[in-house]
Amino acid sequence: MTLVSIYTVGRLNHPYNHSASREFFQVGDGVYRQATRSGLVEAFSPDGVTISEETIQGNGSPILTLTVWKDIQSLYRFTYSGKHLQALRDRNKWIEIYPEKHLSYVVWWTEKVKDVSWEEAFKRYNYYIQNGSTPFAFDFKQAFDENGETILIKSS
Repeated sequence: MTLVSIYTVGRLNHPYNHSASREFFQVGDGVYRQATRSGLVEAFSPDGVTISEETIQGNGSPILTLTVWKDIQSLYRFTYSGKHLQALRDRNKWIEIYPEKHLSYVVWWTEKVKDVSWEEAFKRYNYYIQNGSTPFAFDFKQAFDENGETILIKSS
């Protein structure tokens, strides 16, 4: 069974102990509960993971997620509904606004959860930055199925 992975990256506006950052993590708990009911297969801990400064400019602490989902439709529905959609709408309270276009996520297909790692996520993200959406690394606007064919994801 083919699974889909997503890596997201951003930076907090404030230090971890700031009230706005604490609110971000409290909201994140509810978002995670929604994810577990929405097709989430695996979530990888960002503890101990470091990113290069070239990957994402800014002053705040990095916020990274790496998750695996049962299919792209479940991931898409989760992303644009419920608590996660509200968090996206409120993200400027918590996450730095970037002066130029910031690529905040990348999606790719995988056969097994064990093939997903932070190293793989960074590789896919950097490839996506350099090449845009391809079957190797893509976004929702220009997505591909597991066979490399262009698809249109609907919010059904």
